[in-house]
Amino acid sequence: MCSVEDTALLQLKEAFLATLEGVSLSILQPLLLADPEPSEPRGQECLWLLQQLHGSFQQLQEVTKQSLESLQKRLHQPGTTGLESLLLLGSADRFLQVHMEYIESYTSCVVVQVFQQVTKRKGKYWHRQWGLLQKHLPDVSLEGPVDTVLAQALCQPLTQHLEQCVPFLLQLGDSLGESHPAQELVAKAVTLYRNLQSFLQQALDQASATQALWHSLSSRLKDALCTPARRLLQDSQDIPVMATPLRAERVLLFDDALVLLQGGLPSGRDSMSKVWKGRCKFWVLTPEEEFSLCASEPRGRVVWQWKVSQAVCQALRGRKDFPVLGAGPAAPEPPACRSAAYTFRAEGHLCGATYDGEWCLARPHGKGTLKWPDGRHHVGNFQWGLEHGFGVYLVPRAAEDQFDCYKGHWQEGSMHGYGICEYGSEEVYKGYFQAGLRHGFGVLDSAPKAPQPFRGEHYIGSWQADLRHGPGVVVTQAGLCYQGTFQADEMVGPGVLLSEDDSLYEGTFTRDLTLEGTGKITFPNGFTLEGSFGSGAERGLYTQGVLDTAALPPDPSCTHKRQLGLGALPVESRWRGVYSPFWEFVNAGCPGELQEALLGFHVQSSRDYLSCERGCLKDKAGRMEDVLEELLQHREPAALRRYLHKALSTTRHPLGKLLRTLMLTFQATYTGIGANKHLQGLAQEEVKQHARELWAAYRGLLQVALQLKGQVPEEAEDAETRDRRVHGLMLPLVLPSFYSELFTLYLLLHEREDRLYSQGITNLNLFPDTKLLEFLDVHRHLWPLKDLRLTSNQRSSLVRDRCFLSAIECLQKIVTTVDPREKLEVLEKTYGEIEATVSRVLGREYKLPMDNLLPLLIYVVSRARIQHLGAEIHLIQDMMDPVHTGGRYDFLLTALESCYKCVQDMRLRQLPGHWDLRDLG
Repeated sequence: MCSVEDTALLQLKEAFLATLEGVSLSILQPLLLADPEPSEPRGQECLWLLQQLHGSFQQLQEVTKQSLESLQKRLHQPGTTGLESLLLLGSADRFLQVHMEYIESYTSCVVVQVFQQVTKRKGKYWHRQWGLLQKHLPDVSLEGPVDTVLAQALCQPLTQHLEQCVPFLLQLGDSLGESHPAQELVAKAVTLYRNLQSFLQQALDQASATQALWHSLSSRLKDALCTPARRLLQDSQDIPVMATPLRAERVLLFDDALVLLQGGLPSGRDSMSKVWKGRCKFWVLTPEEEFSLCASEPRGRVVWQWKVSQAVCQALRGRKDFPVLGAGPAAPEPPACRSAAYTFRAEGHLCGATYDGEWCLARPHGKGTLKWPDGRHHVGNFQWGLEHGFGVYLVPRAAEDQFDCYKGHWQEGSMHGYGICEYGSEEVYKGYFQAGLRHGFGVLDSAPKAPQPFRGEHYIGSWQADLRHGPGVVVTQAGLCYQGTFQADEMVGPGVLLSEDDSLYEGTFTRDLTLEGTGKITFPNGFTLEGSFGSGAERGLYTQGVLDTAALPPDPSCTHKRQLGLGALPVESRWRGVYSPFWEFVNAGCPGELQEALLGFHVQSSRDYLSCERGCLKDKAGRMEDVLEELLQHREPAALRRYLHKALSTTRHPLGKLLRTLMLTFQATYTGIGANKHLQGLAQEEVKQHARELWAAYRGLLQVALQLKGQVPEEAEDAETRDRRVHGLMLPLVLPSFYSELFTLYLLLHEREDRLYSQGITNLNLFPDTKLLEFLDVHRHLWPLKDLRLTSNQRSSLVRDRCFLSAIECLQKIVTTVDPREKLEVLEKTYGEIEATVSRVLGREYKLPMDNLLPLLIYVVSRARIQHLGAEIHLIQDMMDPVHTGGRYDFLLTALESCYKCVQDMRLRQLPGHWDLRDLG
């Protein structure tokens, strides 16, 4: 660039900077000092706006000064080349931002008449400043009101400077020539200054129109609508338009709101980011209203539609349009789906609530958060304005820091389907809801202090309209178990009551499970009492009936194993609501957006869920395309087992998410008060049913994967194949997830038998190997005598553990796995170790007959000292694959059970002595 242009530009910048300094000295600083601490709100607002204006003005001065310094450096250092060194061209973004901020702060002062407010009390002072103003601002007219002069003095220098720069830059471009490398930068600078000119003029026009509007409105309307940053874009008094069916008298379009006036008052006011424009007609959709804007002329309709669209897009961007509002060739189409926050005002379910989340066509749609003024929160999925899908709902209680929390599924604004409700009263309900009420199968835990008929109760059964209704089972902390029928939360008809000592009552009850009416008690010793029962405050429980002591004593193993709920609560229908969202997910083709409905129950803390970022759960869910692709690659038996184990072990997989939810329902039903031996049958049924359902779930995912790949779906399995896959493949993989709670129930159910067994083990282990082998009538030629031989350095207490040691150590591994098949394999290996030891003793291969196997197995069992062996045996019997029934595994398990019963009888024997095993049957 030649020195002539350098010098001219330098002079232009120096003059502009000097003018800015004069404005700061003679206007802005006196304005700020005019009333440093105003007391009234209006004065405080004026001071805040002036401080904002002063700050943006200082930024404008700083940018101009830096630009001037850059020019001076070029002038005094001729070796400096390239127009990029000029701040004007090299930092266009900051240059633009500073100018726009100053224009915005200046026009905000104009809109609310800040200069008029400030100079009203200081008119004489400003007249005395006229000479100083004339000195620093020779080009500004000093005629007219003081506030007008000050407003012009703060705007006119910038307007003139922009007008002067454009011709200069055009001249600079002409001097460079078309091929000069800096020609593109100069062209950008010209565009920048012209855009700033357009933006400034539009901002001034909008400020002037807005100021005139506030002047024309009543003080009440002005107070309701006027804000410094708000700008009027269109008034129906200028271009007539009618809002139907609202019949508003006047329509005002601002850059941040659409206001409908009716009877001199705003009948509707919506943020522009909450306005949707219809496609076919000029419909305006807001979160609480829907109306159309109709103009008398086509041109008016086009103008209004264009400006509304522009205002919506501008509001969504969160900044002013640049270079000017509507500078594009056509009006943009506002997005139908977006994210925003809005507070509902109309009466109804959402009145006063603030929704922050995803929208579609003016309705909450997608993921979002609702917050009510009374402290209620809802985080979850919405569909067309209503809670729909998975969500968490938190309701504060009167007591401090107590909440009712619902985590579950919603349908059209109401709790519907499976959910978990944690009440502030320490009650917890896990089950089905319908239309916002507990309805269907569910489990309710009541705290001991809760005002319930049964203190500290655990209810498993049917609900209707938030009340217990239909068959159900109640377990109390006192150990009582009731099975019967409820109607409107009341027990009706006969029922069954089991006490902790296994006494059985069949008859009618009061609400607190007191015997009343006709009934029959069967005691553990077999005695029965039949007649009528009653109770009173002074007399306690009384009866009138017949006591029968002639009955034979019942089999204790049957008396204490009575089970409740079997048949009354069909296993197929207990937890259908848990599977429903999964099958909706599968039937929809496994879309990724529905995965959160399967994942939400895994949130450990309700408050953590309420505070989490929307979409974070979706990000963790994994891509369904990858899940289905991997599924297709692992269909062979060995690969399928590995795949299912991986899928069920991670909550990133739909099967893992489903299993995790089933674990929560199982824990809710059979832990705490629910850990009762009379519920073991229910629990066993559920585990097997879950295995069947999870296998069906895998098959459902497989069919979706095949369809997406365009392959032919697999044919339906026959019952035999399905049962073989369920028991041989799925059940062993599923059982570990329920094992802890399930095995606890087996422990409780077989506690008496295991206690007798433990006493027998204690007796047997009082004696050394030789005495025990002799007592068990093990043929002497089968004894491993070499293992029993003592050396001079050994004690008998050390030697006893050497006999059949490999078999003992093998059997002890039966408690290290939860898989019934693996437990049976351990038992088979134990038999093999016994047989191998005998073969070594005999020096030849030897197959043990049953008469020889049983006493040796009793010896191994006694030395293995496995705790709760009865619970282990019965769990294996109940959970093993039916294909093994009558086979080798079944034979070995029967032999182990016989040993278990034999050991129980040992508690009564005096050792050593002779014991004929044939007497034990």
